[in-house]
Amino acid sequence: MRRNRRRLGRSAQFWVGAIVFVAVVAVAGLSHWLSPHDYAAQNLTKALLPPFWMPGSDPAYPLGTDRLGRDLLSRLMVGARVSTAVGVFSVLLGGTLGTLTGLAAGYFGGWVDRTISRLIDIQLSFPPVFLAIAIMAAVGQSLTNLILVLALVTWVQYARVCRGSTLALRGAEFVQAARAIGAGHGRILLRHLLPSVLPPLAVIATVNMSSMILAEAALSFLGLGVQPPTPAWGSMVSEARAVQSIAWWNAVFPGLAIVIFVTSANLMGEGLRQRR
Repeated sequence: MRRNRRRLGRSAQFWVGAIVFVAVVAVAGLSHWLSPHDYAAQNLTKALLPPFWMPGSDPAYPLGTDRLGRDLLSRLMVGARVSTAVGVFSVLLGGTLGTLTGLAAGYFGGWVDRTISRLIDIQLSFPPVFLAIAIMAAVGQSLTNLILVLALVTWVQYARVCRGSTLALRGAEFVQAARAIGAGHGRILLRHLLPSVLPPLAVIATVNMSSMILAEAALSFLGLGVQPPTPAWGSMVSEARAVQSIAWWNAVFPGLAIVIFVTSANLMGEGLRQRR
């Protein structure tokens, strides 16, 4: 009975996170049609309107406006595009690069393993956030660059785990059997070893997604993320510093959006980890 309850709790944890995550992704994808206003439209006569439950609010702007009179709800919806794109695509790119290099290092060994391992050790000697800041300052600010940089600073996590799993499995009977019937290296790697090493990598990916979202928010806050007029949750918090004492909602709502999205990704990752 207790075991069934624990399993139910773990499943509920995963599904709650997944539902919230998918809802945010859906809002991001449909923001062009769902947002009530143009996210970049300025109207200084409507500047710093409060949320709908406060005196002086305007029903047309349910979450209020910023110092330029732009609708916060519309900007939050469009800003979700940035966070979801960074979270999903940086994990996909970094995970793919790390998985392929880890498979190669663990399977071939020798100079391939030594070369990849040295690259991993060199990158791990730099703090990921500082490395991302340095690269973004050098290559310039754009959504594409941001995704590529975050993928570049996180591939080593996947590579280390995948390398260790591959080293443990390359001498297994099913690998030897595939080699005996004439399977090539590519087939052994992709058809036999890859499915066996994917489960722990999937857990890392879901947990890492929240880290990518926070990293995007931090870089946008520092002005190294997506540049105006495209909104991002981190840059919205940064812009709100100038009016935080008189318009708290400008910082609270994008900050709350970050918390909700990161929490949903963490719940999915924790649910997957416990179900293994």
